[in-house]
Amino acid sequence: MRLSIQKNTLSGRRGAIQTLWFLLFRAAAGINVLALFAVIGFIISKGLSAISWEFLTEMPKNSMTEGGILPCIVGTFSLAMGALAVAFPVGLATAVYLNEYATQGKVVSAIRFAIANLAGVPSVVFGLFGLAFFCTVLKMGVSLLAGALTLGVMSLPVIIGASEEALKAVPDTYREASLGLGASKWQTLCRVVVPSALPGILTGSILALGRAAGETAPIMFTGAVFFTPDLPTSVFDEVMALPYHIYVLATAGTHIGETRPLQYGTALVLITLVLGMNLCAIILRARLRKRSRV
Repeated sequence: MRLSIQKNTLSGRRGAIQTLWFLLFRAAAGINVLALFAVIGFIISKGLSAISWEFLTEMPKNSMTEGGILPCIVGTFSLAMGALAVAFPVGLATAVYLNEYATQGKVVSAIRFAIANLAGVPSVVFGLFGLAFFCTVLKMGVSLLAGALTLGVMSLPVIIGASEEALKAVPDTYREASLGLGASKWQTLCRVVVPSALPGILTGSILALGRAAGETAPIMFTGAVFFTPDLPTSVFDEVMALPYHIYVLATAGTHIGETRPLQYGTALVLITLVLGMNLCAIILRARLRKRSRV
């Protein structure tokens, strides 16, 4: 009888502790969601009045107090896509080598340690690296190419880490079955392993894309300028970018008070652009998952 009472008491305590922890987890998740909606709601309330067709399609005018942000939208999209075009193949190739070909040992562990440390490096350090290497040593100057390469280098650790974890999640039975049917290791990799891991790989790419589109410090040294009257026609042209444009309007402008609605409007456009690119990538990932299951 006593043993049964003790078991019931212990079970009740464990249940109470479990319920308490679940409540804490739900509260933490709820706080994050509320904070997100609060920030988005604040930006929408402040910036929605600035959104118009002219604001989205015209050039800035009169010391940024009038006109639109078309060069900023084009520049941000170009920088983000350029960074993804640079980082995705390099990051995927690195992850494939580390997981599928490299002999596990101290060297591979050191490489993984270096990649993990790179993920924690402040973005301004990447900006200074891009300024010293791409702009000065390679003589690219302040350009779209230098900015995209800098953002690509900054995005590499995220893509490598996510890609490697996705490749590890592919069951070894897939590889064994493919090799047993006579396929080579390369054919197995290209036709079985990578397609199965592609949804997870795209998850890392989505995170890297969102980070690249919203960064200010790396591009202010390498690719973005205060103002340019024309849209970029070459990878060696200077570009305007939404994050840097917000920074300039809020800190370095001569009419900061007059540009306040434009600041919030630009921030709203930046959030919408990032969410739109992420949504496209998420839809593509969902379709690939359905294909892999079929």
